[in-house]
Amino acid sequence: MIELKTAAEIQAMRPAGRFVAEVLAALRQHAKVGVNLLELDALAGRMIAQAGAVSCYVDYAPAFGDGPFGYSLCTSVNDAVLHGKPHDYKLRNADVLTVDFAASLNGWVSDAAVTFVVGNPNPEGQRLIQATEEALAAAIAQAQPGNKLGDISHAIGEVARSYDLSVNLEFGGHGVGHTMHEDPHISNDGRAGRGMKIQPGMVFAIEPWFMGTTSTLRTDRDGWTLRSADGSLTAHSEHTVAITPEGPMVLTAPLA
Repeated sequence: MIELKTAAEIQAMRPAGRFVAEVLAALRQHAKVGVNLLELDALAGRMIAQAGAVSCYVDYAPAFGDGPFGYSLCTSVNDAVLHGKPHDYKLRNADVLTVDFAASLNGWVSDAAVTFVVGNPNPEGQRLIQATEEALAAAIAQAQPGNKLGDISHAIGEVARSYDLSVNLEFGGHGVGHTMHEDPHISNDGRAGRGMKIQPGMVFAIEPWFMGTTSTLRTDRDGWTLRSADGSLTAHSEHTVAITPEGPMVLTAPLA
């Protein structure tokens, strides 16, 4: 069931969105060559505690994962793209790092992800990052009242095709509200003009993610981290977006 939020409820969700953006900005600034992934998780944990927020990941235990996740954020490096479990790994020059973070503040959840290169440039990684960022922007542009969910999905798929990338459909966007994953599911490819009509009051996490030369995932031995099956680089961009009568409002927009 899809819960439509009132205008007042969307305003009440904005602090959670700002908090998620603040944490991602702090993590990006801290993620330098030599920094351990566990340090990033500890930083997120401190910020959660200071804000009086609640992690959406520590107790997260869906059917596809191996028990409760146990950490405050997902850190996916290079060929890892989703659900990267923080571990004892020091970031290396030109690593491609995705940080995915979701938290509840005042009873409302926001969810966002950013991918960036650590240290020196990585042209292949930057190309994938650019593709996901363009796909996210195109998808948000289609998140208009009266459009269909398929318009969002199609916009993501079209950007992928323009970069000669294939799309995995196992994981995609989702509704957001009092919990991290709500209806509806938003595929990262689809047919324009199809699916549910977009209405004011809907709130989505839109999250295009691409792998360099495959559309197949493999699960790491930790039971959580999802990697490209062929070891190619990956990238993932995500925002929480509220649908208003005037159009999409990005709740997790980067801090100015």
